[in-house]
Amino acid sequence: MKQSASNRKVNEQAREVIAGILLFDVSDPRLHLVTITGCEVSYDRSACNVYYTTDPERYPEVQAAFEQAAGHIRSLMAKKLSWRVAPELRFHRDKSVDQAEAIGQALASEREHQQQRIVEDTIGTDTEF
Repeated sequence: MKQSASNRKVNEQAREVIAGILLFDVSDPRLHLVTITGCEVSYDRSACNVYYTTDPERYPEVQAAFEQAAGHIRSLMAKKLSWRVAPELRFHRDKSVDQAEAIGQALASEREHQQQRIVEDTIGTDTEF
């Protein structure tokens, strides 16, 4: 979906406000060390998809904490923004971070495998001189 400059600005503003709320205003320990990677606010500002990442083993507990704290975060967001409507918050795990990490590990493994093959081809598998 093509975004205008004003829509990108609104998305970034929402991301910054929600990240600040998690950092300073929410006391739930399950939401510590959670990174807000992006937001997509609808054009009428009635809904906001919030994308987050954290340690993979913590995803279920963080999702449960977001479901429980969504109303509180929404009310704090409404106080900090001068929008006419406080958007409904929908929290989604950002899968791109995990995919990027998996690709990085696969590339590192392949690089290591290629270096090992080069050493074997150069020296040979026969260790006798």
